[in-house]
Amino acid sequence: METNDEQERLSGPLTGTAAPSVAPTVAPTGAAAILRGVRRHLLARGTASLSEVVLGNGRRADILAIDGAGRLLIVEIKSSRADFLSDRKWHEYRPYCDALSFAVAADFPQDLLPEDVGVLVADAYEALEVRPPPPHPLAPARRKALLLRFAALAAERLQRLEDPEAPI
Repeated sequence: METNDEQERLSGPLTGTAAPSVAPTVAPTGAAAILRGVRRHLLARGTASLSEVVLGNGRRADILAIDGAGRLLIVEIKSSRADFLSDRKWHEYRPYCDALSFAVAADFPQDLLPEDVGVLVADAYEALEVRPPPPHPLAPARRKALLLRFAALAAERLQRLEDPEAPI
């Protein structure tokens, strides 16, 4: 049986529920490293995020994040020059967020990135925002649809973690 001190140590900071037990892992590389560093950066700033989110136009955002004011940010990860040059669909993300940023590794040639997006430089442990994204506010109906999608997807992913044997 756990003592009160052990229960406090194991509790999540906001929910009072036991924190999941996670074994240490080897640091990811490439796009996975950038993904982890950016999500850590966002979380440290009070912004919740989900990875690999399908948008209303069928495109998949690398990261969809929501801040405390309900603003939605999409972060597109580019792991190399070739990755950036071969992918021109990022323009199609803009109608689904209040702000759009690219996340790249430190050795990425940032001069390739457009001026009208934010830039995050990341590794597997953290990210640095070197250019904030310019805002372009969403229409209220689109914001509501995205917020509902974000909430439902987050709840589904959490349930699958808690009960991986649940029927689909």
